[in-house]
Amino acid sequence: MSHDHAPANFNHAFAIGIVLNLAFVGIEAFYGWRVNSLALLADAGHNLSDVAGLVLAWGGALAIRLTPDARHTYGWKRATILAAFANALLLLVAMGGLAWEAIGRLMSKEVALQEQGMTIMVVAGIGIVVNTATALLFMRGREHDLNIRGAFLHMAADALVSAGVVVAGALTLWQGWTWLDPVVSLAIAAVIFWGTWDLFKQSLHMLFDGVPARIDPAAVHDCLAALPGVAQVHDLHIWATGTSQVALTAHLVMPQSQADDAFLNEATEQLHDRFEITHVTLQVVKVPFTPSCVPVPEKSKLTEAEFRSV
Repeated sequence: MSHDHAPANFNHAFAIGIVLNLAFVGIEAFYGWRVNSLALLADAGHNLSDVAGLVLAWGGALAIRLTPDARHTYGWKRATILAAFANALLLLVAMGGLAWEAIGRLMSKEVALQEQGMTIMVVAGIGIVVNTATALLFMRGREHDLNIRGAFLHMAADALVSAGVVVAGALTLWQGWTWLDPVVSLAIAAVIFWGTWDLFKQSLHMLFDGVPARIDPAAVHDCLAALPGVAQVHDLHIWATGTSQVALTAHLVMPQSQADDAFLNEATEQLHDRFEITHVTLQVVKVPFTPSCVPVPEKSKLTEAEFRSV
């Protein structure tokens, strides 16, 4: 089975997203300075971090296409995990900064001028369009690639922030509630933090060679153990080489059988079709001769006495 699993190409999506968001940062910074709106200036800085996040994600997506060499036999696929982790960390820091700014504005005795409301609403409305359009560019890849999911969440979160700013601006113009903007900002920051925490945990888990959340290690073990002639699955390892690719190594204890190419091909195809594991290395032995790095699975076709007698 071929190990060529080319990821979807999102180069145009990244390029368009970066250009759109850089243009929006310029618009937001200009009008923030013109109407003396700290909220717009702060959000311009936040959106600049979005551009950095997109650049990180794009770098990870490009790195996965680099050809493996003798010193990097798996290539540079882990760059996508690093990019997803950095994107999540950047978004969490940005939301922390937004929450801090909102608390500072709530405690400040100075109130924003209501006359700023219309300008803020218009600029934030542009932000909804830009961020939503950018998020849609990454929608089709968000379920299968953690790096693309990070880019999608980053832009979707900003669309939500902009929508909150528009609502707060409208109510401020209507009712004069100048306190509403920081309150809405705090609520949005909390929602985004909650949604981003899972991405942060998953990417950190994968950085330490954790089994991807979508794969049940017990089910993988049982799949291998059910193969004809397999008495025990020994030293099973499953880890992510990138945000969309998974590798597996295992020793198959087969005391009475000899695995041929057809057997190994069938095992590889089952792991690919059932678990989307794309890089499989299986070693067939009559008796395990190396200590297992992981706990021995509870289910085994050999009893302890049978195992010792092999």
